[in-house]
Amino acid sequence: MARSGGISDRVPFAIGTAAGLGAYVLGYLVTYVWQSGSVRERLSGINALVDLFGGDPIPVWTGVGWYFYNAHFVDVLIPGFGGRRAENFIASADGGSLTLLYVLPPLALLLAGFAASAYANAGDAGGGAVAGLAVVPAYALLALVGTFLFAYGTGDGSSVHPDYVTGVLLAGIVYPAVFGAAGGAIGSLLE
Repeated sequence: MARSGGISDRVPFAIGTAAGLGAYVLGYLVTYVWQSGSVRERLSGINALVDLFGGDPIPVWTGVGWYFYNAHFVDVLIPGFGGRRAENFIASADGGSLTLLYVLPPLALLLAGFAASAYANAGDAGGGAVAGLAVVPAYALLALVGTFLFAYGTGDGSSVHPDYVTGVLLAGIVYPAVFGAAGGAIGSLLE
């Protein structure tokens, strides 16, 4: 006797993977287009010092990655004389000019969950939320990779990078679980 109605029938893993990848990439790209100029300006003084001491300049795409992780409330860890210090460039911006970046990851994940739910034809909010959770594995994988990809080696063996733990747990699991599921639930109610 064949079984039907298994988890693979209810959870759209393929579309969830595509939607999770798309949400992460879209979030980063929008951050890049929107903030690369201000990141370039902010890094210019730092890169002048780095160049003075013979180091490689910090690439703009790396600095934008730091903003993207900050938009998930993930601090960037910076080595210093007294140990590492945590920095959130969005929170420390003048006049709160970057606070809209905090909306970007939730919005991208709501859309991803909505897409997964619509693809799965979820009949109720619970089914939509389960479908929306399918975005978590791909988003979590990219969040993990990004913590290493957006690292800048300082030349003394240390690096400036998004916090590994909160980068994976908060940005990679909590954000997509909450907002992907919410988007899936909303998507099922709007069908």
